Order: sequence, then C-alpha cells, then structure tokens
Amino acid sequence: MPYRIEPARCTACGACEIECPSSAIGPAGAAFRIDPLLCTECAGRFETPQCASVCPVPKTCVPA
Repeated sequence: MPYRIEPARCTACGACEIECPSSAIGPAGAAFRIDPLLCTECAGRFETPQCASVCPVPKTCVPA
C-alpha cells in the first residue's frame, strides 16, 4: 500500500521530496503529495519509508 501525506499536517518543508528514492513526492498547493503510482514504500531500498522517517511532524506521512 503506498503512502500518502496528510495535507493538514504538512509544513511543506520539502524533506520528504528530497529523500524519496522513487521521485514520488512533489508540491501540491501549500503542502506536498505522494503519487500513489510511483510510491514503492521504499521496498528493497530501506527498512522504512523515507518520507515517514525524515518528516519532522509525526503522522504526516502515513499508509494510504
């Protein structure tokens, strides 16, 4: 299941976009969004999704 970003919690810091190995994250208005067709949950590269690992706001990058 791909991840998604809770727009109300997103501070638009961009940390997730930089760390995403799939280039699945991009700006969407005042927040960021994850393209579900590109999100791989970092499978095969990292033990945990990098968006959730680097986000400074808990529970912003969550399973869809």
